[in-house]
Amino acid sequence: MSADRSAASASAADASATDAGATDAGATGRSAGTGTGTNDSPAGRLQALFEGHRLTPTQRRIAHSMVRRAADVPFLSSVELAELAGVSQPSVTRFAVALGFDGYPALRRHLREVVPAEPAAEPGSYNEYQQAVEAEIENLRNLAELLADPRPVQRAGRILAASRPLPVLGLRAAAPQAFGFTYFAAKVHPDVRLLNEGGTMLHDRIDAAVRAGASALLCFALPRHPREVLDALGYAKEAGLTVVTVADSAFAPVAKHSDLLLPAAVGTGLAFDTACGPMLLGRVLLEALCDDLPDAQARLEEFDAKAATRGLFVE
Repeated sequence: MSADRSAASASAADASATDAGATDAGATGRSAGTGTGTNDSPAGRLQALFEGHRLTPTQRRIAHSMVRRAADVPFLSSVELAELAGVSQPSVTRFAVALGFDGYPALRRHLREVVPAEPAAEPGSYNEYQQAVEAEIENLRNLAELLADPRPVQRAGRILAASRPLPVLGLRAAAPQAFGFTYFAAKVHPDVRLLNEGGTMLHDRIDAAVRAGASALLCFALPRHPREVLDALGYAKEAGLTVVTVADSAFAPVAKHSDLLLPAAVGTGLAFDTACGPMLLGRVLLEALCDDLPDAQARLEEFDAKAATRGLFVE
């Protein structure tokens, strides 16, 4: 499709309750059917191992670290994994037991069966900036593997296209993601409403969207996760809205408040998180939205014509 459909994050100091994987709502630490389990990547197989288990925040932090380093974890000791996740060694042991293993050695033996037999290549002589870029590239590879099953995104597109109006929520670190999605979605959707400011008015704006006929809400949620986002999503669900969330993790705190969660990991190698994955997933979701709006192409062509008449863009 045409028109201009081309296109400061939070501190990495508090990475608890973040993860990568594929999920569709449900209780914390549980995925409930975003797809069919067809993601056969190392990260996907690790994700499947964690599904169905109620994990503590510390355990979710360990799971998050393991998914991000899926090719390496079968070769890590419990002490090394604890250092990677920023937790204690006994926490790693308790994590293994919570997954149903006798201890970490049993978990590691199992991991060697479900992930590649060779550890990932070392970053070599990359400096810290290059390492951050390489980490984001790996996040995008994991996202590409996740999208091998397009059905969760396609389902999200149908849900969002049917909502009139469509409120889009994103606070603090996630506000730019929500703004970007809203900017482009407004070119094809008749009524998109940006919710990028918290405070006492947030619930009022959700109420206004419901009164106007909204059936769904899209949320972008990135660490550190603001408490008011959780409150807003709980309020939206009580109001009858279907909540679709783009989050940094299948184990993010927003999972229990989401009917459909689409995960894309953030980079944590710099002082402030990088969100290339969530941004790209938002654009993919826009594509799915357009696919379910019959007049999307016509709206884009109309915009192009008006933009040309107004001299809006410099060629």
